[in-house]
Amino acid sequence: MRIGNHVKLGVNIDHIATLRQARRDIDPDPVAAAQVARQAGADMIVTHLRQDRRHIQDDDLIKLCKLKGDLHLEMADTPEMVAIALKAGPASICIVPESPKEVTTEGGLNLVNGGKSLGKTIEKLKKAGIEVSLFIDPEAPSVRTSKALGADAVELCTTAYCAAPNKAKSQAELERLELAGYLAHEMNLTLHAGHGLDYHNVQAVARIPHLGALNIGFSIVARSVFVGLKSAVSEMKQLIN
Repeated sequence: MRIGNHVKLGVNIDHIATLRQARRDIDPDPVAAAQVARQAGADMIVTHLRQDRRHIQDDDLIKLCKLKGDLHLEMADTPEMVAIALKAGPASICIVPESPKEVTTEGGLNLVNGGKSLGKTIEKLKKAGIEVSLFIDPEAPSVRTSKALGADAVELCTTAYCAAPNKAKSQAELERLELAGYLAHEMNLTLHAGHGLDYHNVQAVARIPHLGALNIGFSIVARSVFVGLKSAVSEMKQLIN
């Protein structure tokens, strides 16, 4: 939850593992990266265990969940991933759409077609004491359906805002995020946002009322190539608060 003007920063360390997997080596270690990120001010560590295992591996997840502090897992709604999550025991989970050929997540969940399965998954995860959020586009029907399915939180997809070609479109997308955020708050859903956010566009989103957390990964890891991970996390932390 948001405390005063504090917006939590979730640092996604997936692309530390992407670099490691390029050589199938042991370095750079995403677990070590998580520790550095926390020392630099990250409120939680975020990671996406994909079905194709293109970056984070099962063993990484188990180790990350054993570290002190909250681990936020992103995953697809599949029996395999649910079983792994229940074994690993992260503090929270965000269920995301996943396509084998995508470069990165392309948008929010289709709650119309996947609602029945999602409801069962959410119930199972919550019974295990795991907080569950759904990654959705900033639309009222998606917020309402998330609540009906039993989610604890929603993470609003900021891709359209980040990809806006001009200021007018950017402002329109920001207003969509704000309106969806107000509705989520009215429905007692914890509010998160993320995807595509960087050091140039994050501040406007960080000012959205009732926002509890921003989950950011690629831009922080990219920045760390030049300034180091500790400085990259610290700079982002300063921008959002």
